[in-house]
Amino acid sequence: MKKDIILCGVGGQGILSIATIIGEAATAAGLNLKQAEVHGMSQRGGDVQSNLRLSTDIIYSDLIPMGEADVIISMEPMEALRYLPYLSKDGAVVTSSQSFVNIPNYPESSAIDAELAKLPKVAKLDIEQIAKEVATVRSANVVLLGMAAPYIGILSTDELRCAVARVFQRKGDAIVEANLKAFDAGVAAVG
Repeated sequence: MKKDIILCGVGGQGILSIATIIGEAATAAGLNLKQAEVHGMSQRGGDVQSNLRLSTDIIYSDLIPMGEADVIISMEPMEALRYLPYLSKDGAVVTSSQSFVNIPNYPESSAIDAELAKLPKVAKLDIEQIAKEVATVRSANVVLLGMAAPYIGILSTDELRCAVARVFQRKGDAIVEANLKAFDAGVAAVG
């Protein structure tokens, strides 16, 4: 069994934290893992993307070929569209519904929504609003991970939830609790 996941967004949104959590869960589950990251500008606002390949078998490459990603998890809807050529025909897109307008010619939200609506499997929610309601807006990325949990498949929701707790443990119990609430809210939102 394998899962190829593309994580994407804009610098500072927490994409690499999601990658860390999934990697932690995969390691604890005894899965093979390969990861490749692409950082855009080194400051907040640049493109950030990560390829995660999880498998029960040996993985030879850390890059996902075009048309083979099982899931695109995106903190920003236009970034999800940027990586659609990598999505398999049965793949899913899990994205925030809220745009991060960081370029002058950013497309209209209606155009982005129309493109996403053409896809067979899309989960799209206002993750920042959900995070504000249950924890803190800084945990929006963990809401997104909760939304993506059913699509990841090779890892259970419980394995991912435990990884959230382990990754944030060094920051203290209050941060762990906030992120667990955010994760649970994301799972519930698509459940």
